[in-house]
Amino acid sequence: MALKATIYKADLSIADMDRHYYGDHSLTIARHPSETDERVMIRVLAFALHAHPALGFTKGLFDTDEPDLWQKDLTGAIDLWVEVGQPDEKRILKASARAEKVVVYSYSATSHIWFKGIANKIERTRNVSVVNIPADTSAQLEKLAQRSMQLQCTIQDGQVWLTNGVDTVLVEREMFRDKA
Repeated sequence: MALKATIYKADLSIADMDRHYYGDHSLTIARHPSETDERVMIRVLAFALHAHPALGFTKGLFDTDEPDLWQKDLTGAIDLWVEVGQPDEKRILKASARAEKVVVYSYSATSHIWFKGIANKIERTRNVSVVNIPADTSAQLEKLAQRSMQLQCTIQDGQVWLTNGVDTVLVEREMFRDKA
């Protein structure tokens, strides 16, 4: 018998003063059996950073042809493709061909090594950005994970804070590659 997803619910309030985006989102997140709370929270963070009414979670790890999040226009064309983790260069190149913009969020202590291995291979892409979330920051985010969450995200002057009302995480980000 196959293992089933664990369902997480998050009420996420976003105040993104850099993009002038303010909204409340009720998120349902299916956590794959092989996925960690840390990865779930990086997906929530990615949602907050790119929040838009058309942005949504996909089948993710349950379907290898889909990213973790995507935003499609009314014709079904993919405006934004978001990957979490350390995808191989073939997956990134495929995403680059299918979407207007691709953003990869890596969060492992080995992210620098992974990026050095793929940097030359994705150099010809015009629309791929790679953002690293340092391991200590992702560990702090993991502590916010609960099956039912009330989260607030504030973004101002490039700084990001995520809080559950008790604990607050200042999200550090390192741009490995910026093609926004």
